[in-house]
Amino acid sequence: MQRPHIQRTRGRNPLPALTGPAVILKDQRKHRRDDAQALIRNADTAMYHAKANGRANYKFFTEPMNAAATKRLHLESELWRALADNQLLLHYQPQIDLLSGKVVGVEALVRWRHPQRGLVGPAEFIPVAEVSGLIVMIGEWVLGEACRQNCAWQQAGLPAISIAVNISAVQFRSGRIEDNVAAVLADTGLAPELLELELTEGIVMVGANATVETLQRISDMGVKLAIDDFGTGYSSLAYLKKLPIHKLKIDQSFVRGLPDDDGDRAIVSAIISMGRAMHIEVVAEGVETETQQAVLQQMQCEHYQGFLCAPGLPTDQFRALLSKPLPLKAQGRHRPLNT
Repeated sequence: MQRPHIQRTRGRNPLPALTGPAVILKDQRKHRRDDAQALIRNADTAMYHAKANGRANYKFFTEPMNAAATKRLHLESELWRALADNQLLLHYQPQIDLLSGKVVGVEALVRWRHPQRGLVGPAEFIPVAEVSGLIVMIGEWVLGEACRQNCAWQQAGLPAISIAVNISAVQFRSGRIEDNVAAVLADTGLAPELLELELTEGIVMVGANATVETLQRISDMGVKLAIDDFGTGYSSLAYLKKLPIHKLKIDQSFVRGLPDDDGDRAIVSAIISMGRAMHIEVVAEGVETETQQAVLQQMQCEHYQGFLCAPGLPTDQFRALLSKPLPLKAQGRHRPLNT
């Protein structure tokens, strides 16, 4: 499947393939009048499962795939209804300065208030939204709502802090991201420097020239840019220095191993040192213990977030947190929904 295809006009060109074989057994055919349609439908389902596992791959159709596809379609239908009925909401997780203990930023995290199931975390519905394309509409709603809420906090006399919004690969490559950011800033009146867009390494490392140009135009608006889950992708440091990046967020998988895992300790220390040398802010994600916090202070990490301080909080709870000084000790140890 990975063997190059020979074209007379263009020579050797690799064309990665995906296949989804499906069969109907003889004893099943007498129970089905739509054998051809069923085969095509099942093969299509199998192909999507193959696609989820990467290029040059194949998956034979199995009945559990049908159940999974039916569940996905039902969830997609419910997501359309959620958007129409305003069932989505945001929770807010603070980012803390490791020296002063003050809230210096916040990340907006989307939740789904399902009418029957209650609060649903993003790990369950975001993958379906990405496959269906609904992630663009959801992402645009999150961006607008986060900016409006930040303005509301400032109008209430609370400290002006930067609010971070996650941007998916589908949303970034939709061709609408620049216009959407500009429109939201104009509509809400939020100062551009108080908005931060978080992108993964996978997004910023694809389509190098076009990506750099898009990021530069967004940065020129005054909006800050952060690389989320840093250290888990395939960043080229030579490429990284060309990007107008303001912040690196150390992935929680490395923070989790502190202070005992020598490998994690070395990686975290290297990222902090690199950020300092490149004049890029560094935030440690997923800080859960005071020991991890102390190690990060020793390494001179600037900021952290995690439920050592607080999980993602509803609007009123985050407002209360923002209105008072925050000590550098745990405010609670309950785990949030998957972010």
